Amino acid sequence: MNVDSFTSSALTVTPTKAEQAQQQQQQELSFHGRAIEHNEPILRPNPERFVMFPIKYHEIWDMYKKHEASFWTAEEIDLSQDMAHWDNRLTDNERHFIKYVLAFFAASDGIVNENLVQNFSTEVQIPEARSFYGFQMMIENIHSETYSLLIETYIRNPQERRFLFNAIDNIPCIRKKADWALRWIENREAKFGVRLVAFAAVEGIFFSGSFASIFWLKKRGLMPGLSFSNELICRDEGLHTDFACLLFQHLQNPPSAELIEQIIVEAVAIEQEFLSEALPVSLIGMNAKLMCQYIEFVADRLLVALGQPKKYLVANPFDFMDMISMQGKTNFFEKRVSDYQKAGVMMGTQGNARETVFDLDEDF
Repeated sequence: MNVDSFTSSALTVTPTKAEQAQQQQQQELSFHGRAIEHNEPILRPNPERFVMFPIKYHEIWDMYKKHEASFWTAEEIDLSQDMAHWDNRLTDNERHFIKYVLAFFAASDGIVNENLVQNFSTEVQIPEARSFYGFQMMIENIHSETYSLLIETYIRNPQERRFLFNAIDNIPCIRKKADWALRWIENREAKFGVRLVAFAAVEGIFFSGSFASIFWLKKRGLMPGLSFSNELICRDEGLHTDFACLLFQHLQNPPSAELIEQIIVEAVAIEQEFLSEALPVSLIGMNAKLMCQYIEFVADRLLVALGQPKKYLVANPFDFMDMISMQGKTNFFEKRVSDYQKAGVMMGTQGNARETVFDLDEDF
């Protein structure tokens, strides 16, 4: 063996597992990683994308029809009792907390829509998923309108309204969450699967604590209009997170388990800081430690939906959120219930035309 070949072989070092994992993450976050996206069936250029039928991805189509069946508008929210509660039953701390939560929600829905418009709705090539994203964009607009309407209703001072409407610029703790989400929108090199996980974290983790805090107010009999809008929006965002996880299951080359965990852990840390330090839930009488545990519980549920093992292994500390996650068994005779669906919309997905026939021989 000559000196050159000996030197060459001596310098060849097998990377450790940690180094290999780091190299894989760098590839997933690099342009090279994004260059192989056309190997993904749902991202591959599809000449049939302009025509809806025949349906090829039935689970994705059913998710779209489920979302379509749960359409609602901001005009359905009755705020007639909320102002009396706002003025007479809430403390200054509770009002402050609600203002900042609404400001975060108003800004974040715009960020989610920005990602859908600029990225996901154009990258995904199958019409079933594009249908869902199109409907999601409309629903996110309704969410944004609702949060803006709530701020406009509760906040009488025009200057304070403007401050809250520009929360990303004015409120550091909200800016931190927005910056994390925007980092993924503006990352033109990360693979689709990586960004899909990040936005599942935005909708599944960043919203979870704020939703729970408003349900806590509902449990105390406060702010019925805000509570009803929260039920509708929480249901929608749960569906959006479920859809992201469903689409994730169709990826041939998903992100590494290490990168998925890293994204989820980052989101958990930011959300825990938001609700235990920056805007502590103690302002509304909630236990900050239990809120941190709840966020970990939600993160574990998301990890499982993404095909990963649980990380935190904690129970749900909020029994009232267990009730929310169950299929609603609401009173049939209520005028408005938040789990109502447009009549007949879901019938077409059942595969049984007989179910759509009106029959006077049925037992009542």
